[in-house]
Amino acid sequence: MSAVLELTVELCRRASLTPDDAGCQALVAARLAEAGFAIESLRYGEVDNLWATHGSGAPVVVLLGHTDVVPTGPLEQWTTPPFEPLVRDGCLYGRGAADMKGSVAAMTLALAAFVRAYPRHRGTVALMLTSDEEGDARDGVKRVLETFAARGQRIDYCVVGEPSSRESLGDVVRVGRRGSLHGHLVVHGVQGHVAFPHLVRNPVHLAAPALAELGAARWDDGDACFPPTSFQISNLRAGTGALNVTPADLEVDFNFRFNPMSGQQALRERVEAILARHRLDYTLEWDCSGEPYYTKPGVLLDAITGAVRDVLGYEPVPDTGGGTSDGRFVAKTGAEVVELGPVNATIHKLDEHVRVADLERLVQVHTRVLERLVG
Repeated sequence: MSAVLELTVELCRRASLTPDDAGCQALVAARLAEAGFAIESLRYGEVDNLWATHGSGAPVVVLLGHTDVVPTGPLEQWTTPPFEPLVRDGCLYGRGAADMKGSVAAMTLALAAFVRAYPRHRGTVALMLTSDEEGDARDGVKRVLETFAARGQRIDYCVVGEPSSRESLGDVVRVGRRGSLHGHLVVHGVQGHVAFPHLVRNPVHLAAPALAELGAARWDDGDACFPPTSFQISNLRAGTGALNVTPADLEVDFNFRFNPMSGQQALRERVEAILARHRLDYTLEWDCSGEPYYTKPGVLLDAITGAVRDVLGYEPVPDTGGGTSDGRFVAKTGAEVVELGPVNATIHKLDEHVRVADLERLVQVHTRVLERLVG
């Protein structure tokens, strides 16, 4: 068993459901301490965060990951138990194998290998881990960066280990992400008997034209870097459970994945204008969990493109798709942020898995990135 596979297996055995780290960061910290890294644990509330550094001064190169995982879903539907990792047909199966304990293991071993080869490297290399990426993300990287701001700790380049690849390792790297804007809409009506429609105000009927208009709207056209902004309804709730009673309220959860062409304020105003035009009685709460960001071609992207080419023999395609990641918090500090990780086809699914060969090559890619930046 290779070193990266062994470490990934040990991490996947730990049922680290958000925000429980379940000892993952201690395992990583021990490996890096042996390699000469300074270790700092930052715990906020129920969330564990790890900051491991080697060297000093600028530039500061951070490899960023998370040790928490999403719930397993029905255990009986897994081919093998999700927290009993198993290699089968060249793949490691287990919850978190791809998202993102495989990346955490690869980044850990790459950092250790790099400082052994370059004990007097330029600047600072670091690993930042959190156990709150899959959850509310309030006491994880966001909180750590607030601490860093207070003490003057900067980050110049950040490689996020999220599973960015589409078909093969390194074929896609994320150079940005869309923003995420959530809305919780409650349309108010008057409950009553279905046989007396003149005495009720059915909020489902009242809201339907407005929801149809929202679903059909074109919010922007995107650009060369970002796809168009998208609107999706995720939940609808109404009714008492009785077949002969109209509901008093309709609850609607929806989400925008938006690009820089449509700021969150403009989206809010357009939604509220549509609701007003349909004369709805409603309440609406907004929550923006992340603004869009984009890393232009520069030092970091050049290093990653070159590293993928050196190790894998092809150049990655820059992309801004997918959901949100902790990179959004780092990008706000002015750092260059790029995401590079395993194939994402099975993340959050039953029988999540990662190719063992990809883990081994990922160590080489991360090591080469570090060499190009501060070797």
